[in-house]
Amino acid sequence: MDLLDQYTGHVEPGGPAARRDLRDVSITKVSVGPMDNNAYLLVDHASGETLLIDAANEIDRLLDTVDTVAERGKVKRLATTHKHWDHVQSLEDAVKALSPTTYAGEQDAPELPVAPDHTVGDGDTVEFGGSRVEIIHLDGHTPGSIALLYRDPAGSGHLFTGDSLFPGGPGKTAGPAEFTSLLDDLEAKVFGQLGDDTHVYPGHGDDTTLGTERPKLPEWRERGW
Repeated sequence: MDLLDQYTGHVEPGGPAARRDLRDVSITKVSVGPMDNNAYLLVDHASGETLLIDAANEIDRLLDTVDTVAERGKVKRLATTHKHWDHVQSLEDAVKALSPTTYAGEQDAPELPVAPDHTVGDGDTVEFGGSRVEIIHLDGHTPGSIALLYRDPAGSGHLFTGDSLFPGGPGKTAGPAEFTSLLDDLEAKVFGQLGDDTHVYPGHGDDTTLGTERPKLPEWRERGW
């Protein structure tokens, strides 16, 4: 797998992966599958232990990315942001190939192709080596959607939002009630708690920051579902 020299937050289907190096952790982003799903690998520098977020599709491409930036035997954790089919196409194959401990939101877990080892929600953490991510439950895109927050000790937050938050607004919901639930959770748990310098890594497309999106919150509320 080729790696882009500079991390911009943009990757393309069939193209190189992109890696961002932080003090204690590296973040690698790769696009997989026909719906341009983003998968992420977080590697703890000291131990090499790795967290995979969303084994969405193209298992060979995912494993190629693992082999480029980590070691297969050190992919100790696998988290699924939500139950939708395009985010779990390679989940079963990834579990077979890597034997990680798996995590997902409690409400989405029964519909996953592989039952998670642990269900998680607000306040839970997932550790990999000496690093960890915090779980934020965001109810709306699906009932059990989760975001994962890595707090860089030397910098800002890094938030992996699945399909709950994109550049330009919340992810798609089934109706007005679900939209309101998602936006309420985003305002209270994400924008209300985290700074503008927090990087946002969505389930599809380019990255953004909370500072870029924050001024649009009233517009999203008014626009509605």
